[in-house]
Amino acid sequence: MSSFAQRLGIECPLVQAPMAGATTPELVAAVSNAGGLGSLGAGYTEPQAILDQVARVRALTGRPFALNLFVLPDEVVPDMAAVARARARLDALMEREGLAVRTSVPARWAPRFSEQFAALCEARPAVASFAFDLPSPAQMQELRRRDIYVIGTATTAAEARAWAEHGADAVCVQGAEAGGHRGGFLHPGETPLIGLFALIPLAVAAVAACGRELPVIAAGGIMDGAGMLAAEVLGAAASQLGTAFLACPESSAAEAWKRDLAAAEDHRVATIRSFSGRAARGRRNRYVEAMEDVAGELPAYPVLNALTAPLRRAAAAAGRADLVSEWCGQAAARVRPQPAAELVARLMHEYRLARRALAH
Repeated sequence: MSSFAQRLGIECPLVQAPMAGATTPELVAAVSNAGGLGSLGAGYTEPQAILDQVARVRALTGRPFALNLFVLPDEVVPDMAAVARARARLDALMEREGLAVRTSVPARWAPRFSEQFAALCEARPAVASFAFDLPSPAQMQELRRRDIYVIGTATTAAEARAWAEHGADAVCVQGAEAGGHRGGFLHPGETPLIGLFALIPLAVAAVAACGRELPVIAAGGIMDGAGMLAAEVLGAAASQLGTAFLACPESSAAEAWKRDLAAAEDHRVATIRSFSGRAARGRRNRYVEAMEDVAGELPAYPVLNALTAPLRRAAAAAGRADLVSEWCGQAAARVRPQPAAELVARLMHEYRLARRALAH
């Protein structure tokens, strides 16, 4: 058992990726009950809903689990002319596609991170993970005071080092293959697209250079136990899998999205900005191609994410996966739909078989 697993009291070096918008308390609890670390993605969630979801997780498991937040400014002041242009383009697309919804300007573009953080502290999960930036030193101190284990997301060795210097307990390195939003903060989203197996040893060395022995968790394109072992051989203490769990019945991903995963062609999985305004990996579908010529003019995250929300909800309800943000990692076609607990057992069986094969 890895030192990471021992420290958290979990049975296997497997973390379920937070996947904001697709995780449910049922998925989180199922992974934790099966011996891994379930993660509740709360980046889009208002504070009271965070508390409600954590209560549901705790009703389903007594095992450790993680809560993930996006570190963002509390106040967002967009260019309203750019917002108007984006709304016109999106409304025209929805009309053309026969969706009976239109964009609107919300009262707030995203939940306030400070309020989400307060809810996290009140909920007191065993683990808190963060993406998009570093919490403040005062917030890190508050997490330490509550004995909450902190995992930071890094897309480069420099970001891994920044988390180590900031006091994180572990660093999750997100390779270019990883599905969903790029979690980095020191570089533009499309620039540091470093492959996972190159990034792991670079991050391990960067963290060690800080004089700290932090576990490095590998994320990006890992779909089976052999991939988990390969990451371990390169220095990872655990593997974080997201796309592998998207097709589980406990996932709240739209059914059409789940169906499309198995047919995801590797050359059509790419880094996309046009859904949320922030670089994220997913399928190039009808929506992405329709917005391709104006993607660079659209507002940044979280403004565009709020503007496309009505379209995404209506498209999911209509079974139109071609208009939904189908986030997925590079090896999405290798997804294996089955209950989460069964998938964890399968992954760990494959991992043990690969270890035995390597030993011989």
